[in-house]
Amino acid sequence: MSARLDDIRLVVADLDGTLLHGAPTFEERYLTERSAETIRRMHDETGVRFAISTARPVSTGLAFAERLPADAVVYLNGALIDFDPAHSDMRLLTGARTAAPGQLVKVGFDSHRACEVCRMMLAAIPDLEIGIVMDDVRYTNFDVRKYWRTQTWRLTDFSDADVPQGVADKIIMFPTAAQRERARALIPDDFDLSISEGTLWMLMNPKANKRDSLATLCERLHVGPETVVCFGDDLVDIGMMGYAGHSVAVANANPKVLAIAGEICPANDDDGVARWLEEHLLG
Repeated sequence: MSARLDDIRLVVADLDGTLLHGAPTFEERYLTERSAETIRRMHDETGVRFAISTARPVSTGLAFAERLPADAVVYLNGALIDFDPAHSDMRLLTGARTAAPGQLVKVGFDSHRACEVCRMMLAAIPDLEIGIVMDDVRYTNFDVRKYWRTQTWRLTDFSDADVPQGVADKIIMFPTAAQRERARALIPDDFDLSISEGTLWMLMNPKANKRDSLATLCERLHVGPETVVCFGDDLVDIGMMGYAGHSVAVANANPKVLAIAGEICPANDDDGVARWLEEHLLG
């Protein structure tokens, strides 16, 4: 689907595998200056708004939001939306400092319910790696440093006394190949499953997803979905790409994403998003 400058009002981009270049470890993935400068030029010269939509938590997503002219940032696949990134910091986004009315939208579930689900899953699969993400702390039964080197975590048995009361963002799991069928069958009806990069399973509030968060962005930013272009690479991006009027997959995307995309741009490691914006919105 071809896009024209006069009908695009919002660009939404995923981070990992889409806007960021790859690297041997999660923490080493990076944003090139070409991509950052192209998005700044698009935003400043054309008036097209820009938003990030990522599975990353605040601790690993905020640095990219600070480098880009983001009008909104969707963290945790839609569990947290920030509508004033220019005035946000780690303390505000994790609840240690009070946000202005309407600045943040949280779509989660009660931490007591999260503990119940984790205990139920472990009763059936005792060696399952599982945890709760809440205010950018991971409460887990495993050492998260095997996957992420910099994220804050606490070892827990998921007792209500061990996990603070509040709104949890998601439950995370790393089931082995032998555990996956059993784990999938145990997921309660009040949670939806998203899978990132084939290994990280995330149990979310059914409304905490990239499609519904994009609908919220459109409503709050007063743009129609037909005026949005979305860039993505993974299965969790399919919903928002289908909702947007223009969908662009990077060439390295999952085959299912490539199949539903209106267009394909060069791969993330070739600055595909920047090259598409340069050609279609700045060319």
